[in-house]
Amino acid sequence: MGEVHEELKYTEEHEWVRVEGDEVSIGITDFAQNALTEVVWVELPETDIEVSEMESFASVESVKSVSEIYAPVAGTVTDVNHSLEDSPEQINEDPYGSGWICIDAGSYSKLIGE
Repeated sequence: MGEVHEELKYTEEHEWVRVEGDEVSIGITDFAQNALTEVVWVELPETDIEVSEMESFASVESVKSVSEIYAPVAGTVTDVNHSLEDSPEQINEDPYGSGWICIDAGSYSKLIGE
């Protein structure tokens, strides 16, 4: 099944969401990285772009396939994990830590439905 962290929220598309203040960090789940096998490339979103809820905004390529990453919430991408460009294996090694993909600001109220 893969590692599940109780403090995170999850989508049916296997993205995780960590809420910290008014920022939302996004990545893919342990289950997803395991299903992909060895991640070899990550297409990161641009910063300052607006994304709609469940819009494809990034992708992860493995030796097995390419998978789209969907925005769990609508908002503005404020930061991306540029270290994945040189070390995409961080997604396999630490999907809930150094393998994070991006940060979306101002989305917490949308996430909880306010």
